[in-house]
Amino acid sequence: MKHPFKTASLGIQHVLAMYAGAVIVPLIIGKALHFTNEQLAYLVSLDILTSGIATLLQVWQNRFFGIGLPIVLGCTFTAVGPIIAIGGQYGLSSIYGSILVSGLIVILIAKYFGKLIRFFPPVVTGSVVTIIGTTLIPVAMNNVAGGQGSSDFGSVSNIALAFGTLLFIIVLYRFFKGFIRAISILLGLLAGTIAAAFMGKVNFSAVNDASWFHMVTPLHFASPSFDLAPIITMTLVAIVSLVESSGVYFALADITGRKLSEEDLVKGYRAEGLASVIGAFFNSFPYTTYSQNVGLVQFSGVKDKSVIYLMGGMLVFLGFLPKIGALTTVIPTAVLGGAMVAMFGMVIASGIKMLSKVDFSSQENLLIIACSVGVGLGVTTVPNLFDALPESVKILTNSGIVSGSLTAIFLNIIFNVVKPVKQKQAAQSLKAS
Repeated sequence: MKHPFKTASLGIQHVLAMYAGAVIVPLIIGKALHFTNEQLAYLVSLDILTSGIATLLQVWQNRFFGIGLPIVLGCTFTAVGPIIAIGGQYGLSSIYGSILVSGLIVILIAKYFGKLIRFFPPVVTGSVVTIIGTTLIPVAMNNVAGGQGSSDFGSVSNIALAFGTLLFIIVLYRFFKGFIRAISILLGLLAGTIAAAFMGKVNFSAVNDASWFHMVTPLHFASPSFDLAPIITMTLVAIVSLVESSGVYFALADITGRKLSEEDLVKGYRAEGLASVIGAFFNSFPYTTYSQNVGLVQFSGVKDKSVIYLMGGMLVFLGFLPKIGALTTVIPTAVLGGAMVAMFGMVIASGIKMLSKVDFSSQENLLIIACSVGVGLGVTTVPNLFDALPESVKILTNSGIVSGSLTAIFLNIIFNVVKPVKQKQAAQSLKAS
């Protein structure tokens, strides 16, 4: 057992490493869905609380769930675009219904996911993540200008704040390493907000009005409702998250010197599904592993799960302090937009990184990427493209993420799953003759 002060310090460091990601997701989604400052502060508190619960579920290894590695969970950035799209078209209740069902599906398929994963090779997951990232960029650029509908949309002050924030983040990345680099987004938001305060663009009324303590109530914003297209969308997001999480599991297993069994992976997947169900129940988000905290484990060399247990407890405690959550709502939209350019660009970069594992000498793989990304972007930029189709078909075509993802899955089956089977049968027939 480590010294309590040292353990607490390491726990706080993990909180800081993931805090920017934990709070910026509800800020982006809440502002896109026109939440009031009070609602936004509550949403941030909810997300912090459920991130803590999700982390504890994954670290606590038992017979049914939990991989038992020093893993931190937070809301996946992959879900931001889909959640905003679902909320805009179907409403809040459909967001929570789709998160709930996708979490249950993950729990159900956890035992078989190792076998299903062949339908989601890098050519599919990389295309899906790239599509999701590109659909987020317009959201970022609208915020750079001050937010759609704002009276000072596109003003010089907003542009200066946004790109000043982005430049500050880039400078931190260029000249610092380790922990400072890990929290560069958080520091960029802080610096941008301070600059905005000198310009008279920061309003602290939400912080003043927020109480120090509140009780978290389930289904605070809406009860779940269930629509097929949002459920398909969030299930695809969940599957992509599972593929990404698998890489994190193996990375941490390597760092901690532990060999993972198939049952370990199954319990890890179940914990993520359970975390999403709890997220829906508390009107929060789907949860996945945070890779920045993996880097922190590697960097610090501290692999003790007690640090992560303490960190999860800290997040749960902070979730009951709305004044802390309200502090994040004072960040001006333009400052948020500057940070979003970097973060959403990183989503695209993550998709490209996944695609780097693809055999580009294969024309079939190139066609899968070309068609899926093309269809996804086409539907996103021309949303009325399929208005003339029947409602039953539009369920699958109205979302660029769904249509692009299904295109990638379908073409991968045609080119990389069915074709090799036929070639193998032909080779066996030739050998037999």
